[in-house]
Amino acid sequence: MNICLDARWIFPQITGIGLYTQELIHALVRAHQPHTFTLLFNNAEVQERTRRGTHFDQNPRFTARSIDYGPFSLANQIRLPRLLARGGFDLYHSTNFMMPLFGLGRTRCAVTIHDLIPLLFPDHAPKSKKTRLFPIYRELMLQIGRRADLIITVSESTRRDVVRELRVPPARQARVVSIPEGVDPFFHPGEPAPARAEKVILYVGRRDPYKNLPRLVEALATLRAQGIAARLRVIGPPDARYPEAPELAAHLGLQDQVDWIGYVSLEQLRCEYQTADVFCLPSRYEGFGLTVLEAMACGAPVVCSNIGSLPEVADDAARLVDPAVLPELVKALAEVLTKPALAEDYRQRGLRRVQLFNWTRTAELTLEAYATA
Repeated sequence: MNICLDARWIFPQITGIGLYTQELIHALVRAHQPHTFTLLFNNAEVQERTRRGTHFDQNPRFTARSIDYGPFSLANQIRLPRLLARGGFDLYHSTNFMMPLFGLGRTRCAVTIHDLIPLLFPDHAPKSKKTRLFPIYRELMLQIGRRADLIITVSESTRRDVVRELRVPPARQARVVSIPEGVDPFFHPGEPAPARAEKVILYVGRRDPYKNLPRLVEALATLRAQGIAARLRVIGPPDARYPEAPELAAHLGLQDQVDWIGYVSLEQLRCEYQTADVFCLPSRYEGFGLTVLEAMACGAPVVCSNIGSLPEVADDAARLVDPAVLPELVKALAEVLTKPALAEDYRQRGLRRVQLFNWTRTAELTLEAYATA
């Protein structure tokens, strides 16, 4: 097959979808497969960084092409189908939900849908464009559900959501496939953290309301009130739309116990995972929850929510809690922080669990899915 893979979802600051795209490219470059790939970019610096990180230029089956419009632009709807037709592409893969809705002709279209959070929970990120333009977003997703020849989801949980919410009829449900993400070997345990006065709770992610970060700040306040010396380190970009967590920390007098780190390099992120006493993701919903696996791979015990895809990903290798129940979250964190044997047990479970997730397998299953389309 002649395949066009859209790498425009890799942004200057790597997010979950960008990481998925980059790691999928890297695994496809290494895979033994007969297809040719053209990677689409619209940012020269991102293209060069991706070239260095994936070595796609060293595989003769891979070429890169630069275009001057983004995946959400009107030009994408008009010019991309023409590009695909002129290139004779058999398949186009958008590693996020957006795709050309018309004019694809003989080119089959695959999309990866990572979650349907705006559709399922419009109040979980109330100031996002998807929520503010909810009727348009909903109709767009329904159209994608009808028009995509292949829908890849990153968990069975998200697959069920897609089938239900996008109204995929039974005859077409086989084209919705679940392919889990992987963890790069870059994430691995480090040296034991040095002795310190305070235990470290680590959070990695955005600050959208569905991430439930204020609840984790509340948990920290309760832990300290119980006499447990702990601090919270928050990795992820600041977001002026959602100031609730920093404001709550200030209100509770935790300014000196919460470190708002911001966006970090992969090297620092790995170090943060390696030296954390516990990683916590109290999200109300996740399409996959890659940070849980990254933390496990680095040897951090994990406490996370028991809803969405997280039980599927973590299984019994994490302490699962109801994110709506503060005492349950506090109890789980307190036990992991104060019981070394329990923390070590979850650490070892996590290291075993993460072995089931690798990008090579993700690429193999993706190639199989391409063939069905």
